[in-house]
Amino acid sequence: MASGDGRISGDGLARVTYLPGVVPPPSPDPAPIETWSTEAPLDEEPFDALVAEAGSSANGKGERRREVRAENVSMHALTRRGLSRWELQKTLLARELDEQTVEAELDRLEGVGLLDDAALAETFVRTQHERKGLGRGAIIAELRRRHIDQQHIDSALEQIDDDDEQSRATELAVKRAGQLSSYDLETAKRRLHGFLSRKGYNSSVVRAAIDEALSSRAGGVRFR
Repeated sequence: MASGDGRISGDGLARVTYLPGVVPPPSPDPAPIETWSTEAPLDEEPFDALVAEAGSSANGKGERRREVRAENVSMHALTRRGLSRWELQKTLLARELDEQTVEAELDRLEGVGLLDDAALAETFVRTQHERKGLGRGAIIAELRRRHIDQQHIDSALEQIDDDDEQSRATELAVKRAGQLSSYDLETAKRRLHGFLSRKGYNSSVVRAAIDEALSSRAGGVRFR
């Protein structure tokens, strides 16, 4: 402002001169320093809620992606061959899916009937006994290897009675004996014994089958 001698004060504004009898207004006090900010205070509670909601949405999308991936892996594996719950669990875990997602997928598949250890055991017993001629021992070993519960194994094996098993073993022995005509009797017996034992037949079934196969000479077998 300009001083009485006509100089300008530091703020660059001239002094206001009032007429006689006019009372100048009081000078305003400077605003408190805390009111100088031009920004409104941040409302923290709604902001935190928005962050939590965004995080929840992201987690939900990530979980759904894992579920879809587990479904795709499962269906691809099951279209190739029947799997036990344990086998499919191993397959899913090998794809780096977390245990919670894997267990949920296994439960889902069991719920819709696409994963059934009892049905798998019954199908395995029927096909392996009829098509491949496996005995009870080999069938039990394979189902245990696939972690099928023993109760499912026992139930599935009811399809094979003692007469069926003996008949199948004898059929295999007679067929095999036709390929052993160049061997002496003892060698033929040893080879038949090993062959039937590997098929999973017990010793009593094996002996009866060998006796029948070698005594009948059904295939024109002649031993030295």
